[in-house]
Amino acid sequence: MTSAEPVRPAAPRTGEVQASVLAAFQLVEDARYERSGRRRRAELVRARAERAVADRKLERDLPDS
Repeated sequence: MTSAEPVRPAAPRTGEVQASVLAAFQLVEDARYERSGRRRRAELVRARAERAVADRKLERDLPDS
């Protein structure tokens, strides 16, 4: 090995594998959460509506530039 060659890691890189496992776990949890029923969808719709109302109020209250 010369000084121009990159140094190999001493141990296998496990961060990538852990990230994949965590990503898969998050996907499973997200899917489970989305299937929790109509109540959750109603909450999402309400949150979107509240956000839209807040955006309209902010747009109305901001001075024109």
